[in-house]
Amino acid sequence: MPYSLEKFRGIFPAALTMFDKDNNVDEELTARHWDWLIGQGVDGLVIAGTSGEFIALENEERLRLFHLAREVNGNRVPLIFGTGHYSTRHTIHLSQAAEQLGADAVIVILPYYQKPSKQAVIRHFRDVRAAIDIPVMLYNNPANSACVDLNPREVAQLVDEDVLHMVKSTYETVVPVHDLQYLAGGRMAIFYGSFQAAFEALCAGANGWISGILNVAPEAARRMYEAVTLNNDAALGFRIWKRILPLVHLYTHQLIGPVSDLATYRSILNMWGLGGGYSRNPFYPLDPEQEKRLRGLLEQANWLDPDRALETL
Repeated sequence: MPYSLEKFRGIFPAALTMFDKDNNVDEELTARHWDWLIGQGVDGLVIAGTSGEFIALENEERLRLFHLAREVNGNRVPLIFGTGHYSTRHTIHLSQAAEQLGADAVIVILPYYQKPSKQAVIRHFRDVRAAIDIPVMLYNNPANSACVDLNPREVAQLVDEDVLHMVKSTYETVVPVHDLQYLAGGRMAIFYGSFQAAFEALCAGANGWISGILNVAPEAARRMYEAVTLNNDAALGFRIWKRILPLVHLYTHQLIGPVSDLATYRSILNMWGLGGGYSRNPFYPLDPEQEKRLRGLLEQANWLDPDRALETL
């Protein structure tokens, strides 16, 4: 294994990119949010991932965000930069730029929209890896890509080839997590990447959790990770998970209506007085009725004040 992966452990929010109401990147509010996440004790940040709306960013905007992340971070936590693109050429360009801008690793989603064959997807990752000298995280998210996922044995083979070093496993199930631990545990970092089963994934051997919801649950998630992974206290971890679930259900059960998870996180941050900014259209903010419903649900779940949400644990 050519890299030490020990720093790639724990809670890594897929950090929001803040836009203003005119759809421009708001670097000041973005920096403030990232600094708040680090202050909440997260173990690292993923910049320009799905929740960072990489799909809506121009290449130069991604590079500006990479530079901003380094300025904000000051070497406090590892930074993973999202450099995935449908085009292998563009992915290589962004990955090389990320390396030059000081990324600790890159996260590369499966090619999207078009549907290259599985062998073409594997070659895509081999070509990206050959062009850079920092760790590569596979963003295994078939629901939002070309619907050609890499199964655990294929991932393990690419780990053996020094093509992949980490994975964000974005499935509802935790089966890929324990399969990867069996096949390549100790030789790669395995992150769970969805909403529904983070507790179970940590119990199954995940080295950490990457998700957009961590923009509004960083401290709770960190405490769950410590309980399960560091202190072998699954009972405490499950109690913390049950405190996180009301935030999870807002989106997974569409409790405030057919809205995006990003709009929900932004409204929560606004209600906490932290500033949630805007998404880039066509992701639109909650309407007043949805805001009212959200406030009521947060109050009911004791999440209107994040400093009090974990008091009873």
